[in-house]
Amino acid sequence: MARILVIEDDPDTAGEIVAELRGHGHEVRAANDGDSGVELALREPFDAITLDRMLPGLDGLSVVARLRAAGLTLPVLMISALGDVDERIAGLRAGGDDYLIKPFAPDEMAMRVEVLLRRQGQMAASTALLTAGPVEMDLIRREVRVAGEPVRLLHMEFRLLEFLMRNAGETVARQIIFERVWGYYFDPGANLIAVHIARLRKKIDLPGQPSLIETVKGEGYRFDAG
Repeated sequence: MARILVIEDDPDTAGEIVAELRGHGHEVRAANDGDSGVELALREPFDAITLDRMLPGLDGLSVVARLRAAGLTLPVLMISALGDVDERIAGLRAGGDDYLIKPFAPDEMAMRVEVLLRRQGQMAASTALLTAGPVEMDLIRREVRVAGEPVRLLHMEFRLLEFLMRNAGETVARQIIFERVWGYYFDPGANLIAVHIARLRKKIDLPGQPSLIETVKGEGYRFDAG
């Protein structure tokens, strides 16, 4: 059983989500706007959140951005009628872990939540400390140090760096990165991954040294562990 927060302003949709998740044995709380959702998420412990994209007050993108800025790393399933690629990318870039388009099948929604919970549990059970080259990552404290100096990463930057470090020395295709880090089986184009790679390089590369993340032309990226 997990504790799940449902942030949804439409009463019918909220009722459907709550009922389905409770039917799967989870404890569920609900908020009907972005502001109360953030307040509840910061006040009480939850294992996952389902988050409507369009909300009164703070919208879904602002909600997830505030939660990540506050240090919450729990998985967030964004739910929206806005289903084009740009909207999905915006949701994931803001800090969402998955994106479900309305209308949706309740059992698919519950399955996606359980996949996110399982992934989170596997991460917690995995090795607490990753080291590759000068980079050290504490998976429990969600901290990164480069050559002993702390580096602050955004949520998706942390996940991307973790994946690259776990595959240090191997060339990983862009599509594989997107599937494993963002959890989607479609290619959004070069921009999303390239933007995050560029941000990571600025934060972890040592002055005067080659980049730790190598672009392998026509193939993908490789983390150089030295």
